[in-house]
Amino acid sequence: MSLLINGARLADGTITDLYLKDGVLADPASAPAGVERFDAAGLLAIPGLVDLHTHLRQPGREDAETVDSGTDAAARGGFTCVHAMANTSPVTDTAEAAEYVHALGEREGHCQVQVVGAVTKGLAGEELAELGMMADSKAKVRVFSDDGKCVSDSLLMRRALTYVKAFDGMVAQHSQDPRLAGSTACCHESEWSGRLGLPGWPSQAESVIVARDVELAALTDSRVHVCHVSTAESVEIIRWAKKRGVKVTAEATPHHLLLDTPLVASYDTTFKVNPPLRTSEHVEAIREALADGTIDVVGTDHAPHARQDKDHPFDIALPGMLGLEQALAVVIEVMINTGRMDWPTLVQRMSSTPAALGQVPGQGRPLAIGEPANLVLVDPTARAAVDAAASKSRSRNNPYHGRDLPDPVVATYWRGRQTYSR
Repeated sequence: MSLLINGARLADGTITDLYLKDGVLADPASAPAGVERFDAAGLLAIPGLVDLHTHLRQPGREDAETVDSGTDAAARGGFTCVHAMANTSPVTDTAEAAEYVHALGEREGHCQVQVVGAVTKGLAGEELAELGMMADSKAKVRVFSDDGKCVSDSLLMRRALTYVKAFDGMVAQHSQDPRLAGSTACCHESEWSGRLGLPGWPSQAESVIVARDVELAALTDSRVHVCHVSTAESVEIIRWAKKRGVKVTAEATPHHLLLDTPLVASYDTTFKVNPPLRTSEHVEAIREALADGTIDVVGTDHAPHARQDKDHPFDIALPGMLGLEQALAVVIEVMINTGRMDWPTLVQRMSSTPAALGQVPGQGRPLAIGEPANLVLVDPTARAAVDAAASKSRSRNNPYHGRDLPDPVVATYWRGRQTYSR
């Protein structure tokens, strides 16, 4: 595919032409006279977004999502790379399982699919998975997580951090002390959990694991990543650890940046997520931390669920909500439109930094001649009411349904190929 994009504005304000040829960005001056053209006046061109935290559900729950539908949703949201979490059925805890998901991504994906391997066999938290073999496989796994479950055994976590250090891997932790917040915990522990009669999930159940893990990362001099940070206490611990030079990074989800606990009062299970939606004080802390870099990236925790898994009483329904298609919209609304963040910083938080953390060559790169043609065209002024029925995902647990939000993605290009167009 060859395409000349005329007059796009880069994140730093520069107006430029972009020539997509054979999967890379070529010199616009070399474009032939008859090449297909796209007038991008008024649009931003930014590197394709990279998500460190996506649930594609395949294999095992293709009724909720597949690699095809999940990456289609990702392209709709401006992503050119997603990291597929390991809690599939079977669990991605072997080299063979990792290579299977990798092959699905290469064959059916609308964006690049990087495989996240499990930390422990079967996510059982008892024995390390085949970390080295997954790293050496065709999938070249570099991120490991039992997401959905916490690696609560301190010795096992230490061994995992020590093991992945050999290939500069990273352990991404779902921080949830299982004793303080057990399997039934589903509402931020506060006056709301008491009023609604829902099992409480105290913020300290997250922060005590974050504190332990940064100490283990310091002990092993290895990389730990805190998934879906949701509390002010966790933010303060991460900030303190970074000042000490500990190799800790963290992510914020779109829903923890925008939504808060009172939404749970509807008992609408769309708003059940793990960790739960927090109060406005915690939401404000997450926004501040993303702005100042304490939280390094936005991770969607895109978690599609079939209707039958959500159509239950609140405390029984499965936790999780969609995130890929509105992630950029939420960050624009909460961070750009409020003056908390500029576009170059947004590119760092949603493209270049997650690509670097996941060690993904060719992603998160600047839009320059010779670089891979992974980019998204953005209309920063467009808005629309979110329609869950219009989702590219197979599931409909969209927490933004009916909200008026930015509708920024005009077109997405992965390896020079258009994967989404409005």
